[in-house]
Amino acid sequence: MPDHQNSFLWTLNRDPPSYFFGTIHVPYTKVWNHIPESTKEAFQQSENIFFELDLTDVYTVTALANCQLLPNGENLSDVLPVDMFNRLKSHLEYVRQKMPSWMSADQKGRGMYADYLFNAIAGNWQRKRPIWVMLMVNSLTESDIKSRGTPVLDLYLAQQAEKIGKVTGAIERVEEQCVPLNELNFSQVLFALNQTLWQHEAYRASEEGLTRYTTDELIYHYNCGDLNAVILNQNTAQVRSLVNNSLPPGAQETAKLIDEYFRLELINKRNERMAERVISLLKAHPKKSFFFAFGAGHFLGNNTILDRLWEEGYRVEHTPADSIIPKHKNSNKHHGKNRKKGKNTSFPNYDSFSDFWFQLESDTDYSDWLKKRDKHRKKIYNRYKEKPFNDLWVKMDAETCV
Repeated sequence: MPDHQNSFLWTLNRDPPSYFFGTIHVPYTKVWNHIPESTKEAFQQSENIFFELDLTDVYTVTALANCQLLPNGENLSDVLPVDMFNRLKSHLEYVRQKMPSWMSADQKGRGMYADYLFNAIAGNWQRKRPIWVMLMVNSLTESDIKSRGTPVLDLYLAQQAEKIGKVTGAIERVEEQCVPLNELNFSQVLFALNQTLWQHEAYRASEEGLTRYTTDELIYHYNCGDLNAVILNQNTAQVRSLVNNSLPPGAQETAKLIDEYFRLELINKRNERMAERVISLLKAHPKKSFFFAFGAGHFLGNNTILDRLWEEGYRVEHTPADSIIPKHKNSNKHHGKNRKKGKNTSFPNYDSFSDFWFQLESDTDYSDWLKKRDKHRKKIYNRYKEKPFNDLWVKMDAETCV
């Protein structure tokens, strides 16, 4: 572990302690060896692991996919200017042709085919809302394509939590991440898509002299322990900044307004909501240990989740990489047996964001509701199980800090 590396772990001082871990939405293999052992031990010691969304849940995946679609059966050709639609179509055809050369030997060795991968990511692009197409275009780069097939860090932690029998849950609704994107003013959406296309077209035309935000750069800063809110907020919000020096003054102002909108809706407002829900959980279960794994940008900068906790009287301190994580008697008490049987009566088994919200907001009988939910999920699963799904939050391995 490099001496200069910081950790993205914070400890809430109570008995037993709880933890906040800043994640990054990139393949876990690119960062796992740089995550301090103290963070991994805190994960092991915590009884309950909470994420932003439950990325292992069929309903979450389905809701994310549906949120991206245009309403009323519309197509992009119906809503985009003809010139922009043709430019988009041309760029995606370029990506489709380049993808075989972008894929890694490891991906090919695992039986991944370029055509399948392209269709999984962009196959339904003509039905998506323009804002989601913009995000999709930004994800169709050589470095990102090489990462497909490996769980992102958040998803990997969720899978490990399930494997070792942790109680898992989520702090947000799908709609709270989707709706702010869909509500951006349409003229601003067109501006954002146009600028995104222009950046990719310019990069294709001449790679020399152009600065391009890449996932590799983000991974580098994370592995080096760079507690830089500006860099990591781009990953937290899933939206890259549109401001650049090549824009004329009027366009610069529009780009700044869009960036400010996303910062407010996807970071600041979410920080407030997420903090309130974290506090509700902590108050409801004072003798339970929690490990909250959220995007690192939610803990960095101003008006963070941690700031809100301090305002409420909670003492949360940054945990250095070489810290010793204390063991406590309940850390492994409920692993395995109760998880499989769903009988952890001392703390409800929040296996999805909807379970958590039911407990906070409904007086309906929990067991009856679970039966209805499971029946609904089975129906959804049967409908979607044959369809490939590409979620921009879940990427399907950049030089790292050494």
